Amino acid sequence: MNKQEKVQDIVKTLQGLYPNPPIPLDHKDPFTLLVAVALSAQCTDERVNKITPLLFAKADNPYDMAKLTVEEIREIIKPCGLSPMKSKGIYGMSNIIIDKFGGEVPQNFKDLESLPAVGHKTASVVMSQAFGFPAFPVDTHIHRLMYRWGLTNGKNVEQTEKDAKRLFDEKDWNDLHLQIIYFGREYCPAQRHDPNECPICSKHGRKTLFIEKKSTKKKKTK
Repeated sequence: MNKQEKVQDIVKTLQGLYPNPPIPLDHKDPFTLLVAVALSAQCTDERVNKITPLLFAKADNPYDMAKLTVEEIREIIKPCGLSPMKSKGIYGMSNIIIDKFGGEVPQNFKDLESLPAVGHKTASVVMSQAFGFPAFPVDTHIHRLMYRWGLTNGKNVEQTEKDAKRLFDEKDWNDLHLQIIYFGREYCPAQRHDPNECPICSKHGRKTLFIEKKSTKKKKTK
């Protein structure tokens, strides 16, 4: 099986398992998605979805968010972690969206990435999930799986994004990045992962995965 056939088989597997992947972060518009993604840094989507209703009950738009103090935002979002940085970021982005963009979340990478607490990955999520623009957000989970499947060299997420965009059809990007996330949670976790039982690693996993598995088994039998 050559590289292209391998990629096609991986895509077929993912699309078969998750034909219509839902957006994991609850939101109602681009602004609430932007805030939710900012909160998700080093925090689970599940926890973010428990906290955002509390925050959005007070402010679900940049105008109301800008009326809150940084400390008020911080108190609500504390369970998401990194609250000092995230609260300043959310307050700052709300004011900039009002002052510079007329209260609307900008629909391009340059302006999104100019906002506090918004890096390339966050901008990619918003462009993809809020505006339907073809993008391939790469987090540590997608980075890990792409490396396990031999689709990237694993040096950094920037390189993994380039490799993903090169290997996958653009029309599939928006679904694929979600499909890979869901697949990682269900079949290909970071810990306690058996490549022999994984629907993709069992066929396309790096050889080192199976060497590591054998070595772990040997240690347990000693």
